[in-house]
Amino acid sequence: QVQLVESGGGLVQAGGSLRLSCAASGSITSINGMGWYRQHPGKQRELVAIASDGEMTTYADSVKGRFTVSRDNAKNSVYLQMNSLKPEDTAVYYCIADVPHAHVAGVRTRYWGQGTQVTVSS
Repeated sequence: QVQLVESGGGLVQAGGSLRLSCAASGSITSINGMGWYRQHPGKQRELVAIASDGEMTTYADSVKGRFTVSRDNAKNSVYLQMNSLKPEDTAVYYCIADVPHAHVAGVRTRYWGQGTQVTVSS
């Protein structure tokens, strides 16, 4: 139904910047929220940043002031600008999209991308 593809991950030195992109495709009419999670090895996936309808944003405390999430609704895309990167930002980053049900109010499905690796070296 809906597919999410991340791009932009890679290697960067501490203090550097990286921009992640995620594009949704498939049978999409609208998307409520889009954003990013990340997962360190052996740890639970955690929220990084979410951009909801109306461009309300939520950030993890660990990334506030350094990361910026933005959306291009026309392209069904979400971006994560990551500045002042730290080694602890190293993780697999996953894009998410919350897609509303066509007929049932309040029901939505969360779709996940396959992840992109971000590695920050000291």
